[in-house]
Amino acid sequence: MSAPPAPAPQFKLKQRKREAVTKHEPEAFRDALLKIIPENADEIEKYASLLELNESKLDYKRYGESFFEFLIVGGLIAPGGVIEDGPRKNPFSIFAAEDSKEAVRARVDIMNRLIRRYKYLERRLEECMSHLLQYVNKFGDNTNKLARATGRLISMQLLSISVLGNMMKEHLVKDGAALQFVTGVFRSYLEDHTIDQLSMAIKKGGLDTKLLEFFPPGKREAEYVARHFETEGLKPLVEYFNKKQQSVVKEQVKERLFQIFVEGTPQEAATYIKQQMSANSWTEGDVVPIIWEALISSTEWSTRPEQLEGQIKSILKTWGKVLAVFCTSAKTELSLILLAQQLAYQDGRFQKHFRSIIKGLYDEDAVSESAIVYWYEKGAGAQGKTLFVKQMEPFVAWLKSQEDEEEEGEEDDE
Repeated sequence: MSAPPAPAPQFKLKQRKREAVTKHEPEAFRDALLKIIPENADEIEKYASLLELNESKLDYKRYGESFFEFLIVGGLIAPGGVIEDGPRKNPFSIFAAEDSKEAVRARVDIMNRLIRRYKYLERRLEECMSHLLQYVNKFGDNTNKLARATGRLISMQLLSISVLGNMMKEHLVKDGAALQFVTGVFRSYLEDHTIDQLSMAIKKGGLDTKLLEFFPPGKREAEYVARHFETEGLKPLVEYFNKKQQSVVKEQVKERLFQIFVEGTPQEAATYIKQQMSANSWTEGDVVPIIWEALISSTEWSTRPEQLEGQIKSILKTWGKVLAVFCTSAKTELSLILLAQQLAYQDGRFQKHFRSIIKGLYDEDAVSESAIVYWYEKGAGAQGKTLFVKQMEPFVAWLKSQEDEEEEGEEDDE
């Protein structure tokens, strides 16, 4: 008789523990901060040290946005941008400081110390500022201090300049609040950095194409922009805006030339370029790079060397005469050769065809013999210089031989 089957194993399901839900109590966080910091506003170093030492106890990570509201405005921000009344305001906040460069910087330096020590605070700062900047029209005289601090934070790379985009709200732009604030930020930034560094920051932050959106509608013309920044004592910004506007116009002209090179005529291209030179007070040196870039980009270049050679000859035979119209000086001719050198260096397809490009330009009178010889002897750019000079050697030798023959002919005529 067989033994009875063993009983099936009994499994006891463990009940998962529910995670305790901690209440989010920013008011309690604020009150805890107020208890540890000095009441005397002169004890700023003691204040800074206490903030550093109590990070884990007060949980800055959880209350990061509230923490920066406390550091910047002195309390918590209620909906609508109102600063809530608490037991008392933070006497060491940026809003509590004197409206001076030194006083605001002292507060910002404390924020810098904290962020450098606790890296996660950098993101919390950006979250807080993104929220605060939507209420710059509510802060009265403190707005200027906030602009000073924002410029300083951006210059110290603690805050991205892209945060300013949060002020592109109709009500802030329309009444000029956004423009006034951004002007203060730029002024603060330029106290430590150059206009070139500011322009790089603006571009990196994605604001380079949106700057006019800070100006009220109807006041976005170049004349008003210039007058505004000159009045504010920020002449470098006037020059930056002028260059930026010129850059936009040049891109528009390049796009139109692209279309003409695809479906228009050389005469149409030359006429259009002359009109733009007159309208924008451009020189030949301004337009030749535009023409060249539009011409190169408008052609679908072959990847097969034997076809590419033919394309180069065909394109330059058709459009080289347009370049010739605007290359009437040795300086402009040399700049065109250097543009061709740059193309051949950067795009491997053209590397072996540099001589063909220059010969095509020479045949259409866009560059002269003297410009080519000058480039060959001492004017070549550094990029690929050895390779291209060597490639041009037979052609330059031929040019010089032609010159010698002409000189001999002139002597015979005499």
